[in-house]
Amino acid sequence: MDKKPLTESDSHYDHLEKMRVGELLKNINKEDKTIADSVEPTIPQIERLVENIIPRIRNGGRLFYLGAGTSGRLGIVDASECPPTFGVSDNLVIGLIAGGDSAIRKAVEFAEDDHDQGWKDLLSHDPNEKDTLIGIAASGTTPYVVGAIEQASKHGLLTGCITANLDTPLASASQYPIEIAVGPEFITGSTRMKAGTAQKLALNMISTAVMIKLGKIEGNKMIDMQPTNKKLMARGVDIIVKKTGKGRKEALDLLRKHGSVRKVLNTFSL
Repeated sequence: MDKKPLTESDSHYDHLEKMRVGELLKNINKEDKTIADSVEPTIPQIERLVENIIPRIRNGGRLFYLGAGTSGRLGIVDASECPPTFGVSDNLVIGLIAGGDSAIRKAVEFAEDDHDQGWKDLLSHDPNEKDTLIGIAASGTTPYVVGAIEQASKHGLLTGCITANLDTPLASASQYPIEIAVGPEFITGSTRMKAGTAQKLALNMISTAVMIKLGKIEGNKMIDMQPTNKKLMARGVDIIVKKTGKGRKEALDLLRKHGSVRKVLNTFSL
């Protein structure tokens, strides 16, 4: 009999329905505290993937995330946050989910079981050998994701994955697998919990490290962010004031005129 995947292992807790609310929350938090420790051993795996993504993007490549369910939604979240945070094009980091955009809000039955559809979805973006595809699947067996990674590798794309199981078909098909063994979920098999959080942490590390090395951060400030609301306008003004010594009103006027912190700072000899 095949060994049960880590993500399907029985929870360390039972009779959840009999626990008090406070007890439930404390136990969920207890499990959550283990996630960062599970991610730490995979940092070398993440590093190798990031180091290979950077030159491809510098050479005109793009970064694709592809997944189903929670994994797909997490990829879309990370991709959608890159333009406002780092001032990059919407077409630089792209998230794809089994079942299409409607699956972002509502589950699409059996969409993840189509071995060929992931690659078909990617083909609509005209992928090429400069691009990178990261498949995200807690189980490491999702056909939609595995099939896309297999085809991407055959067509010369750089491939990586994020999974919460070890020795999976997805990891085997990926050039740079990231395998985060978070262990049993609080609710048996509910990978939206620990596995999903671990995937989010890995995605944060990948996109943030890539963007920093692409020069999208100066010091520790988001000088390329898109100031699209009052909070971000205020943040941009703070950066300009600290960098130039200008007053807040003048800094705000400059930011409104030029549209980005970087463009404002480029007008000064700093």
